[in-house]
Order: sequence, then structure tokens, then C-alpha cells
Amino acid sequence: MGYKVLIPQDITAAGKDYLKERGYEVCVLDDSSVETICREVKDCDAILARTAEYPRKVVEAGSKLKVIARYGAGVDNIDVEAAAEHGIWVCNAPMANSNSVAEHAVTLLLACSKNLRVQDQQAREGNFESRNTLKSSEVSRKVLGIVGCGHIGQLVAKKACYGLEMKVKGYDAYMASDRFPSCIERAESLDELFADCDFISLHIPATAQTRNLVDKKLLGKMKKDAVLINCSRGGVVNEEDLYHCLKEGRIRGAGIDVYEQEPDIAGNPLFTLDNVIVSPHNAALTYEAMDQMGIDAARGIDEVLSGQKPTWPVNQIKC
Repeated sequence: MGYKVLIPQDITAAGKDYLKERGYEVCVLDDSSVETICREVKDCDAILARTAEYPRKVVEAGSKLKVIARYGAGVDNIDVEAAAEHGIWVCNAPMANSNSVAEHAVTLLLACSKNLRVQDQQAREGNFESRNTLKSSEVSRKVLGIVGCGHIGQLVAKKACYGLEMKVKGYDAYMASDRFPSCIERAESLDELFADCDFISLHIPATAQTRNLVDKKLLGKMKKDAVLINCSRGGVVNEEDLYHCLKEGRIRGAGIDVYEQEPDIAGNPLFTLDNVIVSPHNAALTYEAMDQMGIDAARGIDEVLSGQKPTWPVNQIKC
């Protein structure tokens, strides 16, 4: 076949094996800087991309490139417009990590509700009497608001509704009313959702329209004992506004997996707050999801290089 696939950041064996079994040459790098990718991509037909940046200069350096397949759902690190201009497919793996992310969002919701961060710290310090002062709450019969009711948002809603007996409301600017599942009551606006719910969970992409969507105005509409969960993208929340809101006790807490500045998250002021539970953008990185993301991205590469349209295209290229 003679096709070469560049993998600037290593993946689990499943995706690589998928490609090798079909005769592709696989090149895994140990440096995912733009400069290194530009140098190594010159003789490659495809890129299997993780979180490194793929700006226009990478696209233009790949004179043989036919497809960039994203190991995951988000493609905000890829210049999709430049790829389209050069006839390069961009595809992703939008279904592979959905359940893992949904489980993580529910985990953060429960951890915030049970005040687990502080309880863990006090128990480790031997303060058994803290059990009498550190209170937590149940989530049953509370209202969860979902912002973005796509596949992940719907999975979160189902777990919360059927597993935790929560009431679920949802807002999605692009979803028709008749597409909302029965477990989600449709909210007419973000203002309504943020004002009515005890928990808000974000499941929206990073776009120009969603940048800093959750700011002091929306946060100010939340109940004082409400909790914000973000397992989507860091840029959709104004972190400075959220920090002040949490520090001043205007909302109860937050569970955060994603940040405005990644991977340089050290020194983030949100980490100084006891009412915040954090994780290092690993909601999608379960063993199962990592294998499936690799397989689905590899499948997209194989489809394009075999002359087919990819199952999960992000852009449209004339075949």
C-alpha cells in the first residue's frame, strides 16, 4: 500500500495495530512541537492527532497529506479551514470517549455534592471529628442543567435521571425541540437554566460563539448552593469570573476537568479553593476509551486512504 501515518503523540496499541494490520507504515514521534511535526510530516499521507497543535503551517508542510484524524472529539487544535483549502479531510472519533466523559462529569457532580475533597483531606490528617462539621447533600430530586445536549450531554442526563433520580433540564442552541430525549426537559434559554438548576454541567465545543460563554452574568444567576461542572473545554468558562464567584461563596462549588491554559495549569488560582475539585483533562482517558479513540481515528484514516468518505467527517472534501 505504501502509505505512511504520522503519530506525533503516542497512542495505545489498539489504534496502531489497526493500521499495521492493514499495511500502513506507522511513525510515532517523541516530540510533538509544531517544528518537529512540520519536518516529519513531509512524506506522510496521514496524521493521527491528539492534543498537539496543527496550525496552517503543519497543513502546508504536509505535501502528501490526505487526512488528519483526531484521537477524540474536539478539533479546536486543528486548522480545519486550512485543511479543507488543501483538500485534506479532517475526521474525529466523537463516540469513542462519550461514556467515559459522561461518567467523569457525574463523578465530579457527586464528589462536589459530598464535599469529598475536604473530607478526604481531613480524614488523612486524622481529624475524625470533622464528620460532625463537614456536611454533604444528596443529589436525588435535585435539578441538573445540561448545556449542550449532544451525545455526551444525553448520556449524562440518562445517568442522572435514571441512576440518581435527578430531574434534568437542558439547553441546546442547535437542537430542535423534538430531538430532546424524554429524560430532558427543554429550557428556553441559558438564563432560565442557570437560574433553575442545582447543578450545571457543560458539554459544548470551544468556538468563537462559546468563548467565555459562562461569565459573571450567567454565574450570577445560579443558586447560592449550586455547583458548576465543566468537562467540555476550558475556554467556555471565564475562569477569573468563576474564581471570584467561588471565593466569595456566591455558588457552592465547581468540578473542573478543563482549563483556559493547558497544559500549563500550575498556579491556576482555582486550585487554591477548597470548594473546587479538579482533574487534569483526563475525563476521556479511560482504558476503554483510549483504545476505542485510537481504533476510530485509525478507521477514519483507512477510509480516506482507501478512497472512501470517513464515517465521522469534520469537513467536506470532494472525493
